[in-house]
Amino acid sequence: MTYTAVLHPAEEGGFWATCLEVPGANGQGESREECLADLAQAVKLLLETERATQLAEDADAELVPLLVA
Repeated sequence: MTYTAVLHPAEEGGFWATCLEVPGANGQGESREECLADLAQAVKLLLETERATQLAEDADAELVPLLVA
């Protein structure tokens, strides 16, 4: 999947970023690459956690692929 990162230069140096499609996901790093890698890990963790939470709350729930064009 491809997500949209909003990358910002940090006042004290380095970068920080958020993800438009995954509220609450953010990353930081000394370089652009480090910051985006940190953000990617945050996105992955938040999505995995939300998936597990949703399935644990409803035993009848199912995961269904959704294509948004």
